[in-house]
Amino acid sequence: MKLRRALTVVIAAVAAGGCAAAPVPAAGHPHLAGGGPLGYWTRSRLLDARPLRGPRYRQVPSPGQSPDAHPAVLALRVGALFVHEAGGDHFCTASVVASPGRDLLITVAHCIHSGKGGNYRQDIVFIPDYRDGQTPFGIWTVKRLLVAPQWISGSDPGLDVGFVTLEPHDGQNIQDVLGANQLGIDSGYRYLVRVTGYPASAGAPITCVNWTSWQSASQLRFDCGGFTGGTSGSPWVTHFNPGTRSGTIVGVIGGYQEGGDTAAISYSSYLGAAVQRLYQQAVTDQAQ
Repeated sequence: MKLRRALTVVIAAVAAGGCAAAPVPAAGHPHLAGGGPLGYWTRSRLLDARPLRGPRYRQVPSPGQSPDAHPAVLALRVGALFVHEAGGDHFCTASVVASPGRDLLITVAHCIHSGKGGNYRQDIVFIPDYRDGQTPFGIWTVKRLLVAPQWISGSDPGLDVGFVTLEPHDGQNIQDVLGANQLGIDSGYRYLVRVTGYPASAGAPITCVNWTSWQSASQLRFDCGGFTGGTSGSPWVTHFNPGTRSGTIVGVIGGYQEGGDTAAISYSSYLGAAVQRLYQQAVTDQAQ
């Protein structure tokens, strides 16, 4: 599939544009000793958390060409996003995306908001490079959550994308500690991408490299075995630089079937103008 347009990277200096859903402050407060998200997420609760969606265990690889994911040795810009709700403790995947405030994550909307008829989820924390209960870069709490109004009103799979603004941790912003990937907007359907996320076990991240393809005007497809429920929100990174371990995000596992109902075929909402407006609002809200 030919590229629709040349790759457009959303750079740090970006003007606010469009009107999207108002951000919702995170529940709790990181400075409340023994309370809020930091007080809730003990190591045992982290280990007991389950994928928010799935698990997607039915393996349906493309004949003769679908690779399998393997353990990610290092995933500095990717982490597990833990959420608490009435149904229990769950996790997804999120990653750091470049922004002027240097404190922004991208994930999928269904990880942070339950969609039509629902609400924003609570007690959310981000743990970069999370591995089997260990938190090598600390536990980061949330300042704001943001999804598109189309997700809130109708669980639109074409806008299954969300942004998370983090509170500083030990006086530092997440991007200063981990670095960040850029955000690619309106850049096409065919890429060689590296996809990294947390599978159903959540013991450690997995990664896979393969080509994306066109699924529909609003969806991209990625074939690789091993991407079970917790990988919702995993970034699709193209133009990956091994030296800097960064590139450009052109998708996140989500969208159609909330990312796919098999472990071997994953989807992403197309990152177009509506996602760019959502990003711009997140950037504007950073200054508040």
